[in-house]
Amino acid sequence: MDMDHDACYRAICTRDARFDGRLFTGVKTTGIYCRPVCPARVPKRENVVFFPSAAAAQEAGFRPCLRCRPETSPDLAAWHGTSNTVSRALALIEQGALDRGDVEELADRLGIGERQLRRLFRRHLGASPIAVAQTRRVLLAKQLIHQTRLSMTEIAMASGFGSVRRFNETFQQLFRRPPASLRRGGGDRARDAGAVRILLPYRPPYDFQAMLAFLSARAIPGVEAVEGGRYRRSIEIDGQCGSISVEAGTGNALAATIRLPTLTALPAIIARIRRVFDLAADPLAINAHLAEDPQLAPLVAARPGLRVPGAWDGFELAVRAILGQQISVGAATMLAGRIVQAFGDPLPGADGVLTHLFPRPARLSGADITARVGMPRARASAISSMAAAVERDPQIFGPRRSLEDAVASLRALSGIGEWTAQYIAMRLLREPDAFPASDIGLMRAMADAEGRRPTAVELLQRAEAWRPWRAYAAIHLWAADAAQMKDRTDARKAA
Repeated sequence: MDMDHDACYRAICTRDARFDGRLFTGVKTTGIYCRPVCPARVPKRENVVFFPSAAAAQEAGFRPCLRCRPETSPDLAAWHGTSNTVSRALALIEQGALDRGDVEELADRLGIGERQLRRLFRRHLGASPIAVAQTRRVLLAKQLIHQTRLSMTEIAMASGFGSVRRFNETFQQLFRRPPASLRRGGGDRARDAGAVRILLPYRPPYDFQAMLAFLSARAIPGVEAVEGGRYRRSIEIDGQCGSISVEAGTGNALAATIRLPTLTALPAIIARIRRVFDLAADPLAINAHLAEDPQLAPLVAARPGLRVPGAWDGFELAVRAILGQQISVGAATMLAGRIVQAFGDPLPGADGVLTHLFPRPARLSGADITARVGMPRARASAISSMAAAVERDPQIFGPRRSLEDAVASLRALSGIGEWTAQYIAMRLLREPDAFPASDIGLMRAMADAEGRRPTAVELLQRAEAWRPWRAYAAIHLWAADAAQMKDRTDARKAA
């Protein structure tokens, strides 16, 4: 990947935070790579080389700086709009695709050749898929060393190393010292067995209150809760049951507390939390593009920190989306809570708020949901059919080759139409260009001065200028529509 040396050097000379996560500086004289905001003295121009990712710097033989700590830089999806294939591949790598398989299998899941996938990674990240996976593992381990009091053995397992020996060898080779020597005191002690608290950085601005409000309105009773400025939910991953809690952290980061009997699934859990809270977004780039539209510009200026809320699990979101068809958000949430009470397993160590796990597909496949929950038979049948489909193909909600492929695959499921498919692609698959054009809220928000709403076809045409960030345009329009509806309600009450 070509990087303008003069522009990059100016960025590190001014310690410009806008480039944090976008570039990394390798210092030839020390063998160390840094963030552009590193407090160390700026090296001479002829002694530096620039990389588009931490993985590229490490693959070139540089080791992470112990002062600016590259593991705490925001992980920006700067390749969105130029290579969504890379984004989908990274999502799979975060979920452990290269821990259990190889690059060829990863390429097959994305519907492209292995050589093409390697070329895309070189072009957009400057490193191979394997190097990216290894760098993520090392930087997570380093973050756990600094931010927790977990033992080195626990950190080795939690960060995805196959063994403590491999963990020690990697750190000795990369940092020229054992991993324990990097710990300088501090760190949060786990409040109970299996709990760990970690900071997840993001690129500001970030409207965390808006994110909490969105998740709170849709929180499934017994499974999710938003209280005291904190999002909590029960989780089940790799057969282990526990919970997570996410709140605002220090600096530009969210603080996540994860409770699980063992932490071997920690990388996958962190990947899901990042997906739910859209931590890889680059709001400056997105807002600059959307603000070119005169109608969106004031919305973006008013709420520059809006993100696209994600989802923890594909099956859970699909059930929730089917329930929400043609009824209010509150009614759909109530029905989801009834399903959880009827078919969900109790959460071990329930605290009275988080009491259950969301039902597995096997529990709803063929179940008489209508009789036990009280809902229309057609909708209950659609949920049962979808549960059976997920049982047959657990990867049905996984990344696809393109947004069009994802939507087509989802629409093949019973009970899922265009709106639902686009909604799932937006929130679960992290497709930044997904756009449920038939949504009534979007149409209301785009009404003209006379109050005429565009049709779905007209709205799609209008949204062409918003590519590849139509999902973010939808979030701004929904927020504007909600504000308008509230104003009308307040006016009626006042009258």
